[in-house]
Amino acid sequence: MKNIKVLGPGCANCKNTLKLIEEVVKAKGIEVQLEKVEDLQQIMTHGVMSTPGVVIDGKVVHAGGMPARSKVESWF
Repeated sequence: MKNIKVLGPGCANCKNTLKLIEEVVKAKGIEVQLEKVEDLQQIMTHGVMSTPGVVIDGKVVHAGGMPARSKVESWF
């Protein structure tokens, strides 16, 4: 099971990124542990300077702006 964190203060892009990931994993039938991180200090520990950021199994795979659906699908 993949551990996924969506990093962001709660902006529309952050919320939409979380929703998009939920949609993709549901469509693919994949079980993941999905977490929304809004604490700025925790976000900074990942080195993400622009949000939303996405971290999968400890690795930053996206930062800044909402990712395209095709990019999210490629993560799985």
